[in-house]
Amino acid sequence: MKVLIIGGVAAGATTAARLRRLNKDVEMIVFEKGNYVSYANCGLPYYVSGEIQGKDDLLLMTPQLFYDRFQIDVRVASEVTAIHPENKSISVYNHMTGETYEENYDQLVIATGSSPIRLPIPGIDHPDIQQLWTIDDFEKIRQKVELENMHTACIIGGGFVGIETAENLKELNVDVDVIEKGPQILNNLDFEMVQPIHKYLNRKGIHLYLNTELLAFEDHQSKIQVKTNSFTKSYDLVILSVGVKPQSEIAKKAGIDCNARGGIVVDEYLKTNIPDIYAVGDVIEVEHYIHHQKTMIPLAGPANKEGRILADNLAGHPQKYLGSLGSSIIKVFEMAAASTGFNEKQLQAQDLHRHQDYEVVIIQQKSHAGYYPGAKPLTIKVIYDLEQNILGAQVIGYEGVDKRIDVISTAIHYHGKVTDLKDLHIAYAPPFASAKDAINMVGYVAENMQNGYIQLMLPDEYQQIKDHVITLDVRENDERKAGYIEGSYHIPYGELIHRYQEIDPKQTVVIYCAVGVRAYNCARILMQRGYQKVYVLSGGLGFYLDYCFQ
Repeated sequence: MKVLIIGGVAAGATTAARLRRLNKDVEMIVFEKGNYVSYANCGLPYYVSGEIQGKDDLLLMTPQLFYDRFQIDVRVASEVTAIHPENKSISVYNHMTGETYEENYDQLVIATGSSPIRLPIPGIDHPDIQQLWTIDDFEKIRQKVELENMHTACIIGGGFVGIETAENLKELNVDVDVIEKGPQILNNLDFEMVQPIHKYLNRKGIHLYLNTELLAFEDHQSKIQVKTNSFTKSYDLVILSVGVKPQSEIAKKAGIDCNARGGIVVDEYLKTNIPDIYAVGDVIEVEHYIHHQKTMIPLAGPANKEGRILADNLAGHPQKYLGSLGSSIIKVFEMAAASTGFNEKQLQAQDLHRHQDYEVVIIQQKSHAGYYPGAKPLTIKVIYDLEQNILGAQVIGYEGVDKRIDVISTAIHYHGKVTDLKDLHIAYAPPFASAKDAINMVGYVAENMQNGYIQLMLPDEYQQIKDHVITLDVRENDERKAGYIEGSYHIPYGELIHRYQEIDPKQTVVIYCAVGVRAYNCARILMQRGYQKVYVLSGGLGFYLDYCFQ
């Protein structure tokens, strides 16, 4: 059997290595149009700052290593320009020799990945405008910063790679602006969860220009002038990072079915509509693990899983790809932000509505036991349907973010309910967690909501009605001196049981404290005394103030 693989980074390289481990006799050739194969592209932003010092550290394999270890023929600088299903062959252009030749196959794997979107605006082809995609792209940026005395940079786009690159340029003392067309960066997060990140980046000296539309680029005194709908400014360096699209052009020309966004359509065994042609990685359309609808989730984790499964299928050991959940995490200086499953924006795009089709829990805890030094805020948002099935989660904080999102992702995978989180046995010691871990607390709060013991009000809901409710601050006097919600009424927690009659039982009451625990206890005091319209402000005062950041 002869297997040709188009693309040699994540999914393609994984398919090749796994297939060799399963079958010593199959002939394999991997074609990679770039100059490197099987490299750690997710680490590229950290190469810019020198956090990852050497380019070789990013090269997981080389063509020679592939041959020495796996007897796989890997051809770099070799671009597949056409697929010919009728005679089971491909056309290959060798960028080093200028030669074009054909290669026959028994099985063909398309792992061409995705490519960066280029905006159709004036000046986009300016030579000093860089994109973020390959090792060569990041090498150019690193050299410009080191050798050309760059002081200012503008990053177009506030996604993962754009924000990671902004951080790493800032670490080199480059003054960085980020221009984002939408109202927020990091669209995997909902607005109230990304607002603390906005505030933190501002404190770190990263200037965010949100709701800003890019109009044109122009030369200006040896710099690049960036024109937007709200300002014009010149920079030493401009970097494009506005998203990706699947590299499926050769597949389309060969008659392979693609969706409206260009993703190659495959079945659960990763087969295309044409016999003996398969596809894996960022280039394919996948099924979402939760609602089983088709979508695009270009992430390294799913790409590698797909490659492994496809290798099993090619080796005669059938495996199904069960779908992608979209779990992701990003480092933002000392902070981290992670998500899994759906966010509220995605649910609302499906015409689903909070309190009608799903509920939300937002809690703020400490990353570990509060009495142990170094505990930091940790905020968790979990979304679940009316049958308690978890639909998605987001976690932000300074430590322990990865652990919490992975626990919830695992719970979703095994069809756990939000109230099951209270029963999980999370490893505990004071430096790592609390005896009642934040994950358990999400389950406790959801159970309390289900039983009618508590009603939460999210910051966006409170913002709409705050002038028409009683806002009750139950923190201590010293805490209130440091700041409070304008117009709030103050009764410290310890005094409420004696002073609750000061609160009109006919009014809606929204209670807040620092993070929500005391507010919950005070809500129970009022509800046990006949108050019915009582809510706890989710996340507490600090989270609400972050939500209000402008």
